[in-house]
Amino acid sequence: MKTESIKLALYAMALAIMATGCGKAAETEEWNYSVDEFADIEVLRYRLPQWDSLTLKQKEYVYHLCEAAKCGRDITWDQYCRYNLPIRHCLENILENYGGERSGEQWDLFLVYAKRVFFSNGIHHHYADDKILPGCSREYFKSLTESVGCADEELLEIIFNPDICATKRYQGTDKDIVEASAVNFYEGVNAQEVNAFYDAMADPDDKEPVSYGLNSRLVRKDGVIVEEKYMADGLYGSAISRIVAHLEAASEVAENDLQRKYIGELIEYYRTGDLRTWDRYNISWVGDTDSDVDFVNGFIEDYDDPLGRKATWEGIVNYRDKVASRRTATISRNAQWFEDHSPVDPRFKKKEVKGVSAKVINVAAIAGGNYPATAIGINLPNADWIRKEYGSKSVTIANITDAYDKAADQRPKSILTEFAWDEDEVALCRKYGSTVDDLHTDLHECLGHGSGQLLSGTPSNALKEFSACLEEARADLFALYYMADPKLVELGLLDSPEAYKALYISQIRNGIFTQFSRVELGKQNTEAHMQDRKLIAQWVYEKGKDANVIEKKVRDGKTYFVINDYQALRGLFGKLLAEIQRIKSEGDYAAGKALVENYAVNIDYDLHKEVLERYASLELKPYKGFVNPDIVPVVKNGEVVDYQVVYCDDFLEQQLKYGREYRTL
Repeated sequence: MKTESIKLALYAMALAIMATGCGKAAETEEWNYSVDEFADIEVLRYRLPQWDSLTLKQKEYVYHLCEAAKCGRDITWDQYCRYNLPIRHCLENILENYGGERSGEQWDLFLVYAKRVFFSNGIHHHYADDKILPGCSREYFKSLTESVGCADEELLEIIFNPDICATKRYQGTDKDIVEASAVNFYEGVNAQEVNAFYDAMADPDDKEPVSYGLNSRLVRKDGVIVEEKYMADGLYGSAISRIVAHLEAASEVAENDLQRKYIGELIEYYRTGDLRTWDRYNISWVGDTDSDVDFVNGFIEDYDDPLGRKATWEGIVNYRDKVASRRTATISRNAQWFEDHSPVDPRFKKKEVKGVSAKVINVAAIAGGNYPATAIGINLPNADWIRKEYGSKSVTIANITDAYDKAADQRPKSILTEFAWDEDEVALCRKYGSTVDDLHTDLHECLGHGSGQLLSGTPSNALKEFSACLEEARADLFALYYMADPKLVELGLLDSPEAYKALYISQIRNGIFTQFSRVELGKQNTEAHMQDRKLIAQWVYEKGKDANVIEKKVRDGKTYFVINDYQALRGLFGKLLAEIQRIKSEGDYAAGKALVENYAVNIDYDLHKEVLERYASLELKPYKGFVNPDIVPVVKNGEVVDYQVVYCDDFLEQQLKYGREYRTL
């Protein structure tokens, strides 16, 4: 039976959500996807299609999994920077209690700052990692804090001083990357000490290597380096205990025994912090390919750690899109063919591809590191040995990509019309763009990340701070190489042998040029996925110069990148894929470092300036994220008879609501 506290919280939440008037339960024809815009950000909302096709039991299962996801919110905020939560609490206090004038230039600038911090889960830009500074004056900000009783000179100095916690994840070469990063994974230690601490734990002969450090902080206490784990009676124990309570409630209404098994293993992991238990959970979880409802909950991705060891907490809850999943099922069934025909050295190929499964999903909630900005595809688990022995699960998120597409359709201007060379490019991309984008995500997540193998004795973290960029590039290249293969038409995944060209056009244009509308002029390219795209585009552009594979053209003072030889470009994708797979399989840190530093980091200043100017004329926001819908219990005579979807249309209200309901400190 569920605990009485969970029941009471469920009923109270239903009343609270309905009282906010945050959104609308019914879907109407006139449905705006965009709910807010500020700075460089547009906030969208997404639908939950096919919701009423779920059973009441499945809806209850989804509900508790969503609550478990949201309960970890403060963990992510704290991981990103140790000052994030005090600053967020100050902003919440002002926004909820300030009784003065809520208009005028200074208030508007404060409001933009607050929204930017909420969107980024902290005081650093969610993509660029640079510190976000208020546009309003320090004096005005101080007056707001004084009016609500939270004045703090030290906190004001942290907020306004650009040199304090200047970047979330430092990637330069002139400072220690741990000491210069604001992330809260380490305290009082440097990069050399961190590597030595965990290298001493690792057993090179272990066939099932543990991802040591994944769920902890490493700190120096009284001169001794110690590890503090996130667990029920450890770091953020109160948040983790709430997560566990909802996981227990979800287990009672799970779809099958396998789900109950791995939920139990996840609960045990949260209670003990034992990473061997985490591996057992992942093995059980990856074996569940039949359930309609699925979720991710835990310390998963290590992109935010400058050393690529510590994982950020995240959560996502989803249910299967049965029609669209037929596409990914075809890919899964043919996984061995793709592995066998990959252009990489045979030593690095899997002789037997195991457990590759893929499906198209609709998310019901995004949380932690996935919220408000989320991926459009996921492939897990990350441990290479589990992938090799047990396989992986890949998903493409249909309702998120649909929201992106529908929101773009509601805009009068587009990147395509501004940056395409001619009408033929525009027509090709409009005809096949959505199809190849979805298929690219499928191939990237399902096959790309799941392909290849490490040589015996190669540690999984051999590429250290460059592993994230190189792994994303490897998966992208796998997808790009196969997108032009006739096999895709043969399998019915594409209906034209020309369709792949739309993807090649957008990938080159975006990787070498248009994606830098997201980066401040003069800054370096620091986010792993953006680095991956630049590495690929820049490398093939330069390697194909002699043959004029990709041509840089200028017309009326505007720059364009035009592909002259698509098959030669495919060959270059294959060569780079083979090299990056070699680097990963052999653990060639020096070669990986050289690729990233030479091709992925530095942005051509003149191109950067041009893209910013042209992009500004389109009146578009380069970054997008989402508000979650609320899943509301419908209570009659003391019993839950249904779960209703309430769509939120107020970004700030959702942030404040989450602050009230999921605060753990």
